[in-house]
Amino acid sequence: MIPPVARLMLRALIAGPATRRDPLRPDPEATAELAAAVKREARRRLGRSLAIRAVDAGSCNGCELEIHAANGPVYDLERLGLRFVASPRHADVLLVSGPVTANMAEALARTHAAMPGPKWVVALGDCARDGGCFAGSYAVLGGAAAVLPVDLTIPGCPPEPQAILAGLLTLLDSQG
Repeated sequence: MIPPVARLMLRALIAGPATRRDPLRPDPEATAELAAAVKREARRRLGRSLAIRAVDAGSCNGCELEIHAANGPVYDLERLGLRFVASPRHADVLLVSGPVTANMAEALARTHAAMPGPKWVVALGDCARDGGCFAGSYAVLGGAAAVLPVDLTIPGCPPEPQAILAGLLTLLDSQG
């Protein structure tokens, strides 16, 4: 008799790994066109790169994974004229992900207050929009609009990198 673990390993060797196929890669031409538009609008509106301060106000980290994907080698936000900054004093955009928890409300408000003008607030994902699946929890105040004036909401759970880029382009277009 073959032990269950050995049977499982044998089946995996014969059938191959049980993984999903790679997701479809974004169209390089569409990404390049979107990137050029974002870079052009940032330069036109600000005369420089758009500086983003991302704050996780209590999320599950799904949106953060997509932010990292947007900052990775496929999209490479830095070449598009977008950069993440560590200090709110250097930021143009406050990118809020996750629902605003009671413990993060004051920190979020202070981060916003430390930003120089012009400053914009972007609610990234469904949780930052209205609390998402965390709405109604005793620890959650709601979306980013419960604490800050939100200029743009990028929907999705989580939004894909192209949606993040398109949202930032919309923000720049609408402000100037």
